[in-house]
Amino acid sequence: MRLHRDLTKIKGRQAEVGADVLNTVQEILADVRANGDQAVAKYARELDGYTGEYLTVTEDELVQAVRNVGDDFMELEQRARNQICEFHSRQMEKSWNIFEDNGVIMGQIVRPLQRVALYVPGGTAAYPSTVLMNSIPALLAGVPEIVMFTPVKADGKVQDEILVTAACSGIHTIYKIGGAQAVAAAAYGTETIPKVDKIVGPGNAYVATAKRLVYGQVDIDMVAGPSEILIIADETANPKYIAADLMGQAEHDALASSILVTTSERIIAETERELQRQIGNLSRREMIENSLAQYGAAILVQDLDEAIALSNEIAPEHLEILTENPLEKLPKVKNAGSIFLGEYTPEALGDYMSGTNHVLPTGGTAKFYSPLGVQDFVKWSSYSYYPKNVLAEFQDDVMNFAKLEGLDAHANSVNVRFEE
Repeated sequence: MRLHRDLTKIKGRQAEVGADVLNTVQEILADVRANGDQAVAKYARELDGYTGEYLTVTEDELVQAVRNVGDDFMELEQRARNQICEFHSRQMEKSWNIFEDNGVIMGQIVRPLQRVALYVPGGTAAYPSTVLMNSIPALLAGVPEIVMFTPVKADGKVQDEILVTAACSGIHTIYKIGGAQAVAAAAYGTETIPKVDKIVGPGNAYVATAKRLVYGQVDIDMVAGPSEILIIADETANPKYIAADLMGQAEHDALASSILVTTSERIIAETERELQRQIGNLSRREMIENSLAQYGAAILVQDLDEAIALSNEIAPEHLEILTENPLEKLPKVKNAGSIFLGEYTPEALGDYMSGTNHVLPTGGTAKFYSPLGVQDFVKWSSYSYYPKNVLAEFQDDVMNFAKLEGLDAHANSVNVRFEE
């Protein structure tokens, strides 16, 4: 299996959403906004085939799910939760204030969002780890109400592990609603579904488009595209590990991108041999082969500085640095969602157990977006208190600025406070 030697095709994979998807999503959003529960139930029936009596998960379903998963899963879930909590607890924001000698008081108040919706894909893309990664930062931020939306098929079944993970995260309201209609219900509210302040979580093109369109009505985490990994490797790297990590990303999606950037032709050749050897044992072989054939690449560079510069330009979602002394390279990395240093820190560790968040910016947006964290679930209010004598010191400055901008009423609002 040979990898491309250029990035042309990979750079073009972040195509604009098709007109058919955009038109469909716009129609669904307008329908749900106008017709509420009736429209939501209609799309659950027409698009997902669900005709059940309840659009929310019942208490009995939650209890049965706990019985079904068993102790092994509960222990695994708790270990992952502990790791994620340990990392994210360091992100907690605090209110602060300043007391000046002249009596001025200023500060910033940090408050959690009040209601957040977590979208969880259904079918084969149902990941309990995503529930953890999205809910734990919200819980640590102090969000009092987290609800979940997830699509179901005709049987109305939500994966047991998803239900248990949600319940352990304090999510007690779970809607059996997916797609753009779920985003619309969360963003606008219906007769029975309260409007939320923010929508987080991954989804297909319809969900991503809906999130983009409702932004402004509510906040969103990010509009995520296909997943990606870039591996920087020098002569000391192990091709066996490189191949395994490239395939680990490629199995997500046919559009997933797996890129090797290295200073060694030998590493490229041996990695390609390892790809061929290891893929025979993997259940998603066809998906991996399609992904690597379309969006896999191996790029030869002169030195590691060139490799890091190329990575900074691509701004990958996941960046692995498999070099001698990888920690020394970290200060040079400017753009990446999550960085994995050394041969025993595979990207899969970050997906589940390292504690770092796996909700990450894709498609080059790591140049200006960050991983999901506690800070995404809080907001800030600034405040100030000025005594009259201190306002007097700024009276002329404020009035002059206001007049400069042609805003006489602004100037007057200060001046009237000093009229005799």
